[in-house]
Amino acid sequence: MTVNPQAPPTFTGNKALQIEEALSFEIGGFDRTGVDFPPAEDRPNRLGGLGRDSDIGLPGLSEPETMRHFVRLSQKNYAIDMGPFPLGSCTMKHNPRLNEKIARLPGFADLHPLAPQACAQGALELIDTLAFWLKELTGMPAVAMSPKAGAHGELCGMMAIKAAIDARGEGDKRTRVLAPESAHGTNPATAVQCGFTVEEIPGDATGRVDLAALKEKLGDDVAAIMVTNPNTCGLFERDIRAIADAVHEAGGYFYCDGANFNAIAGKVKPGDLGVDAMHINLHKTFSTPHGGGGPGAGPTVLAQALAPYAPAPYVVRQDGEYHLVETPSAESFGRLTAFHGQMGMFTRALSYMMSHGVDGIRQVAEDAVLNANYVLARLKGEMTPAFEGYCMHEALFDDRFLKDTGVETIDFAKAMIDEGYHPMTMYFPLVVHGAMLIEPTESESKRELDLFCDALLSLAKRAKAGAAEAFKAAPVYSPRRRLDETAAARKPVLRWTPAKAAE
Repeated sequence: MTVNPQAPPTFTGNKALQIEEALSFEIGGFDRTGVDFPPAEDRPNRLGGLGRDSDIGLPGLSEPETMRHFVRLSQKNYAIDMGPFPLGSCTMKHNPRLNEKIARLPGFADLHPLAPQACAQGALELIDTLAFWLKELTGMPAVAMSPKAGAHGELCGMMAIKAAIDARGEGDKRTRVLAPESAHGTNPATAVQCGFTVEEIPGDATGRVDLAALKEKLGDDVAAIMVTNPNTCGLFERDIRAIADAVHEAGGYFYCDGANFNAIAGKVKPGDLGVDAMHINLHKTFSTPHGGGGPGAGPTVLAQALAPYAPAPYVVRQDGEYHLVETPSAESFGRLTAFHGQMGMFTRALSYMMSHGVDGIRQVAEDAVLNANYVLARLKGEMTPAFEGYCMHEALFDDRFLKDTGVETIDFAKAMIDEGYHPMTMYFPLVVHGAMLIEPTESESKRELDLFCDALLSLAKRAKAGAAEAFKAAPVYSPRRRLDETAAARKPVLRWTPAKAAE
């Protein structure tokens, strides 16, 4: 299909079944409502002078108008239920509807965090069961369930490391944290938040940590290293045991960013690799959607050396009952958050684990790696892989194939929108010029992957054939054409102004 930037406009602004939609403020009336209310009874005013003295300023719409408005808006969003969501590093996998059904079970969905423990035995058992399987899958003896996201889990792990170093009387000496140049930005940010300074470790020609450079940076002032494995380039750190041994020999701790645990779950236990602390993004590895209808969840597993410093609260079972221990121990770094985690995420994750079983979790990892390598094999003839060899759960390309075409990485991304795909992660990791990071996940069938790959191959060939002008015009078929994203980020229009007032 060829792109026609001169497609004739329509009178309505609609494009076939893609319906143009205004703001609810523009289509609703301020002098009416879609609901009839009986006249208010004449009761004493108990608002203490705080009653409203002007209209509320919200538009009134009928039920059909309201339904159509939000359905039309929903059709302008790309979603995993529409097609592949190839964002690398973010792992946008399918969330089985079974998980959603379990999360909405009465007793879980409506449970208040301050409910008496006697009334929440099922929820406490669920937390304890999930904690057991997280420890089993990682080979770690302890886990903190309260972190609300990956970065929060990082904070938990690094605070445990800080507490352990302080307990050794080395808090003033061990002030440096090492992080690979390809690390997620949250890694150095978390270390700095904990009072450490961060030093970058260069990568080698294969996209992995340069072991020799790492050893040169080690010293008795190093508190920890933060390594993602598989790393942000989608590669397994082959020297992971040597890295852990070197850091431990220098007296430091090994924090592993567990963002990519979904590539190795059921295949290898991080505890066997020498990891001292690692957070687990439940939304990445165990399918729960980003946010999960509320805060996320980033449980942090801890090795024996750090287990005493884990935060409260935690669940214990005594005499056949479950108890939530709210008081931190003397060694614990304290309390990380007000409550004990996010039940909506816990129920979804445990549902996913139990429906797959151990063999299923292993197959999920194997299929994710298989799919990524299939994409790599299909595309490497026209696009340029950033590194040689096989990848893990995501395939990384650079922009060398676009050299001298007049097409940039961002143009390629915009053209993907016209093909009906959300672009992959662009320009990340920063160590790769014009990076395009694709993570297909285990959810995609061969048919979907072939169609996706064929679309990208077609775009690559068109770019090389001199279609730069069409790429610069893309996207053509989206509800809105190419936006000035820099201006939108720096000068967003966040307030609707009535047309008359604007005049």
